[in-house]
Order: sequence, then structure tokens, then C-alpha cells
Amino acid sequence: MSPERKSASGNPHDPSKTVGGQAVLEGVMMRAPTAWAVAVRKPDGQIEAVRHDLPRLSTRSKGARIPFVRGVLVLGESLTLGFRALSWSAQKAVGEDEEPITKRQVAGSMIVAMVLFSAIFIVAPAALARFISGESTIAFNVVEAIVRLALFVGYLWAIGRAEDIRRVFRYHGAEHMSIHAYEAGEPLSVESVSRYRPEHPRCGTSFLLIVVLLSVVFFTMFGRPDWPLLVASRVLGIPVIAGISYELLRWSGTHSGRRFGAVVAAPGLWLQRLTTGVPDPEMIEVAVTSLLSALGDEEVAEVAGRGPIPEAAQLARAR
Repeated sequence: MSPERKSASGNPHDPSKTVGGQAVLEGVMMRAPTAWAVAVRKPDGQIEAVRHDLPRLSTRSKGARIPFVRGVLVLGESLTLGFRALSWSAQKAVGEDEEPITKRQVAGSMIVAMVLFSAIFIVAPAALARFISGESTIAFNVVEAIVRLALFVGYLWAIGRAEDIRRVFRYHGAEHMSIHAYEAGEPLSVESVSRYRPEHPRCGTSFLLIVVLLSVVFFTMFGRPDWPLLVASRVLGIPVIAGISYELLRWSGTHSGRRFGAVVAAPGLWLQRLTTGVPDPEMIEVAVTSLLSALGDEEVAEVAGRGPIPEAAQLARAR
């Protein structure tokens, strides 16, 4: 692969055809306007994909059309699909003999994940800041901000030291690079996809960073409250911050070619250097398979007209 990689294309793209996704175990999940799909590389080296029809949330819920409210709803659905994709990929990665993860287990995992995120990255920094800052409101806010950012960045750095997580991060890069090529109107060949950078302005990593940064500003408005208000403001403020963060991420992702949009996207793109990696060709084949599986027949025909598509992706595409 060439060390010179292209950033996101500045070419206009129809927002109604925007796709997203996430990395899973030995694979990639992709979300298109009318469906979502997961593709994985199984232990025998073959690619397997599955597709689920699911119209865009804005066509199923009036609330998903309201700015700031839609961010919370989209986040909830994204978490649900993400856990479902992870459970399916885990089953395929270890073999068919393992017991599939039930919906109850998925729901339980989501609740545990949200509680842990709130406790570690939202409440804990405030509690620590209150303990060591004395009576100074300024010191309290500064310490809380530093601790929260340090915890978040440190956590991403630490988990990236594990070999299994590094592989997931490389699939994360393959997901982004495939989306770059698709939305730029380029062919989805391994060679074409490989020219793009693994960072993407609409990444979930960027969303979480915006949440962390906005929380610094939002929680500063409460000063140095007593314990009941401290905990309540941090927990109940999460949906508000998430809604605003989604709007910022959505805007920066569609205006990354403009100066202010680039400024908003820059911190998240920098942080993605910790959560993405350069994939090998086999990983790109899996990402392209997932993308093709999520797209409709008309979109796939349009992609085929651009140029060659990996044969493995064409054969494994779920319909």
C-alpha cells in the first residue's frame, strides 16, 4: 500500500445515501439507508455476511426528525445494532458450536456498558475533582476536565495495546476507507479503497470525544454543587450532551471541506489514530462485502459500474 493516502473526498454526496458502520470481531458492520449488514472472516478463511432490512430511523419515528432529540434516538439504535453485530461476529469468529448470545444478554450488556461509561468517565472525574480541589470552584472544574480527558484518551491507548483489539482497530480502518471510497464515487476495489486514510469525520470515536469535550463546558455551568446535584447533573446531562454532540458531528461530517467544519472534526480525526489502523487487503475485502450487503441492488449496480469489485466480496455478499 502506498504511504500517501487521501483524506475524505470533497466531492458532494447525497446525504440520503450516507452510510456508517463499526468494526466487530474479525469483521465489519455497515448501516445503509434501508438495511444493515455484518461480514466476517471465519476461521476457515471464508467470508460470511448477513443482512437485515431496516429503514432509516427518521422514516420510522417523528422524534428522529427533531434536531437534538434525534441524536439520542440514533445513539440508542446504534448501540443496539452494534451489540447485535458484535454477538453475531463473535459466534462466527469462534465457530458454530458456541451458544448464540440472546437478546436478553445483549440488553444486559448494553445496560452494563452505559452504567460503566457513566460511572467511569462522567461521575468518577467529578468525584475525584471534588475530593482534591478543596473549596475552589475553578480548581474543581479544571481538575474534572483534565481527569475526564486523561481517562478517556488513556483508556483508548491502553486497550489498543492488546493484539486482538489492534486487529479490531484495523478492521475499523477498513470500514472507514471503504466508506470514503464509496461516498467519493470511487471503485470499491482493494487498490482504490487502500488509497484512503483510515480516519473518518463521522466516526463514533469522534462522537465520544465531542461528548467528553462538551461535558467540560456543560458541567462548568453547575459550578461546584453538593453531591446530590453533582451526580444528578452528570447523569441527567448525558442525553443533552449526546444530542448536541450528534448535531456537531453530523454537521462537521458533511462540511469537513470547510474551515470551521475541519476545525470541529480535527480533534476526533487525531484521536482516531489510536482507534484505527491500516488494514491488510483481506480486511478490506470483508469491509467491502459488508458495505455491498447493506446496499440495495440499484446502489450495488451503480458501484459495479465504477470499476472492479473484489471477487470474494461479490460471492459473499448477503442479499
